[in-house]
Amino acid sequence: MMATQDSQSVPASWAPALDPVLATAEARNLGNWLKEEEAAGKHIFPPRGSRLRAFELTPLDEVRVVILGQDPYHGAGQAHGLSFSVPEGVRVPPSLANIYKELASDCGVTAPRHGNLEHWARQGVLLLNNALTVEEGRAGSHQNRGWEAVTDAAVAAVAAKAQPCVFMLWGNHAKKKAMRVAGLAESHHLVLTAPHPSPLSAYAGFFGCRHFSRANAFLSENGRGTIDW
Repeated sequence: MMATQDSQSVPASWAPALDPVLATAEARNLGNWLKEEEAAGKHIFPPRGSRLRAFELTPLDEVRVVILGQDPYHGAGQAHGLSFSVPEGVRVPPSLANIYKELASDCGVTAPRHGNLEHWARQGVLLLNNALTVEEGRAGSHQNRGWEAVTDAAVAAVAAKAQPCVFMLWGNHAKKKAMRVAGLAESHHLVLTAPHPSPLSAYAGFFGCRHFSRANAFLSENGRGTIDW
C-alpha cells in the first residue's frame, strides 16, 4: 500500500529510489494517518491524484534543476503537487510573484498572467515540496509526519545522478534539507542558495541572486541545454 493512500503509483523512473521508502512502517503510518484525517472531515491539499505530480511530470532521468519548497499551499484550490505553483485561474501567490520579478530582472522574462509552473516541470525542473500534503489553513501541519523520508530519498536520487544538475535552495529550510545529502556541496552539481522569495525575506538577497541565468549557464556548459523559463 502506498504512503499516500492514493490511487497513484510511483512513476517508473522514481520507483527504485522511492519504493523502498514507501514500503517502510513509517510510510504506512503516514498513509493510515492521512486516511484518518480525511475520514474526520479535514480537507487535505493537494487532493488525491495530484500528490505525486512533481514525480509524474519530471522523470528522474530528465531532472536538470531542483527547486525545493517547504509544504503545499494551504488554501482551497491552490496546491496541485508542484512547489510554488498554482493552477491557472488561481491568484499568483506572493512568493511566486517575487520569483517572477527576479526572473524578469535576471533573464528579461515577462511574467505570465498565471502561476502554473508545469511548463518548467516538463523541462526537467523538479518542483518538490518537503511535505507533499497539508491541512487546509494550517501551514506546516504535515511536517514531521513521514513525508521527509520520501522527499529526502528523491533529493538523494538526483544528487546521485552522473549528469550535472542545479539545486536552487531558497531559504534555510531548503538548504538544510539538501545539505543532508552527503557530499552534495562538493559534488559535480551546482548548488545555489539564497533567502526565500517570500515578502518577508525576498529583499534580503533573493532579489538579485540571478539563479535562473546562472542555472542555464551551468547547464549549457555541461551539455544539458537550457530551461525556457
